[in-house]
Amino acid sequence: QVQLVESGGGLVQPGGSLRLSCAASGSIFSINAMGWYRQAPGKQRELVATITSGGSTNYADSVKGRFTISRDNAKNTVYLQMNSLKPEDTAVYYCNADIRRTGWGRFYSYWGQGTQVTVSS
Repeated sequence: QVQLVESGGGLVQPGGSLRLSCAASGSIFSINAMGWYRQAPGKQRELVATITSGGSTNYADSVKGRFTISRDNAKNTVYLQMNSLKPEDTAVYYCNADIRRTGWGRFYSYWGQGTQVTVSS
C-alpha cells in the first residue's frame, strides 16, 4: 500500500508565504514525477507544478515566479514553497506522484488527501 500525506496548509494574508510538504510512504520501489494540483470551489482541479526525478520542473503560468517546487528523493518527499500569495490561490492543494511498487511493475498515479490553503485578510 502507498500513502501520500500532505502538510503545511493554512490561513495566510495576501502577500504571505506557505510551504507545503508531501511525503510518500509504503511499498515503494521508485518514484517518477511528483507534483501539486489545486481545486478551488466550483472549479476543476488544475496543475500547479510538477518535478521529475531528475529535477526538471514545470509550472502553471499563474504561479511562475511565486511558487517553487522541489523534492528530496531520499525522503520520497515533494515540497511547494508559495510566496506572494494571492486570494485567487485559495484552494485545496493535492499532491500527486507516479510510483512503481516493484522493479518490474508499471507506474501508477497516487494522490494525497488534500490540504486547504486560504489566502485572506
